[in-house]
Amino acid sequence: MRRPGGDRGQVSIEFLGMTPLILLTLVLMWQAVLVGYTFTLAGNAADEAVRAGTAAPRGDARQAACAEAGLKHLSGAWRGDASVECSPSGYVTADVRLKVPVLFPGVFSFPVTVHGHAGAVEEVKD
Repeated sequence: MRRPGGDRGQVSIEFLGMTPLILLTLVLMWQAVLVGYTFTLAGNAADEAVRAGTAAPRGDARQAACAEAGLKHLSGAWRGDASVECSPSGYVTADVRLKVPVLFPGVFSFPVTVHGHAGAVEEVKD
């Protein structure tokens, strides 16, 4: 025999119990997306920086052009803590370091730094 009311409301109770786990999973997935996007941005910024560094004349002008190109396409959320360094001559390399944001870009960052590296042979102009 069945009891009156039976299992009524059981699904609602189970859903309420699972809601925190579902939300935690979504937050962790979003954070993983931000980490991956930061790696993508760091690599792209390093590519742009080394491309500008190979075309610029040697010396301080190269470092300035390299740094400017590396930061050009970064949004303000990643640009604030970004650092761009280029090698002086020969085989031009660019190193970009970005901080990984916590949930909302531009608010807080993890103490973890993502590193992007690129290199190219210096262009010779006749």
